[in-house]
Parts: sequence; structure tokens; C-alpha cells
Amino acid sequence: MLHADVPAEWNALSVRVIGLAIEVHSVLGPGLLERMYEEAMVFELKAAGIPFERQKIVHVKYKGIDLGEQRFDLVVDGVLVLELKSTESVSDVFLATLVSYLRAANLPLGLLINFNVPLLKNGLYRRMNSQAIPKRSPEHTHS
Repeated sequence: MLHADVPAEWNALSVRVIGLAIEVHSVLGPGLLERMYEEAMVFELKAAGIPFERQKIVHVKYKGIDLGEQRFDLVVDGVLVLELKSTESVSDVFLATLVSYLRAANLPLGLLINFNVPLLKNGLYRRMNSQAIPKRSPEHTHS
């Protein structure tokens, strides 16, 4: 799930958040309402000292006009959108929606976490908004 084009600290943040989600899933298991997993993730993020915004409102724009507001479940450390689900399966539409969220907010990373699975690793999906990821300068070589 790690990507070489993403700054190391963002990859590390993703790993930490996934670890917290695994903890939530190991305690609660599958089958609860999404809002319960959100409450548990908020508890874990606070306990870990990781900054986040809950139910963050983002104004979606189209060619300079404001289309209205969109709410995100959680935005972690101003970089990572967390979309939490508790559903039978994750459709391509859910994943496309996550990418649309990233573009609308101009944020680089997103995790869709579906807690309604026996093993959480089967409910983890990571998406990137390459337009919001800073380009790395090429390393200089010495001759």
C-alpha cells in the first residue's frame, strides 16, 4: 500500500492510521454501524495524538462556482481523507467517490476502510490524488 512518490511521513501516517483501524476492528469486529466505527477511530486518533478533523466540510467548486458542501468522515493531519464504511462489499463507485473527495479538497491521500469484513486487510483501499502530491526534485549526481 505504500507508494514511492508519496513523502515518507505521509506513508508513515497511513501505516499508523491503518494500525489504529486494525485495533478498532480487532475489538469491535464486523457488523456494527459506520458511526460506531467512526467514534472508535476518533477515540484512537485522540489517544495516539494524531490531529484530525471530524465531519469536515469542504466546498466543492466547478469552473469557479461553488456547487455546495461535501462532508468527509475524517481528515487526518490535513493530508489523509478517511472514508469509513460498514458494508457487504466495496463498489467501484465508493472508490471513485474517494478520489472525487481528494480532488475536491485538494488532498493527496485517501483510505477507504470497510469494517464489515472478517479480516480488516481485506477492507482497506488506498487512493491518491497525484495533483496534490508535491513533485520531488531529481537528486543531483556527482561525476
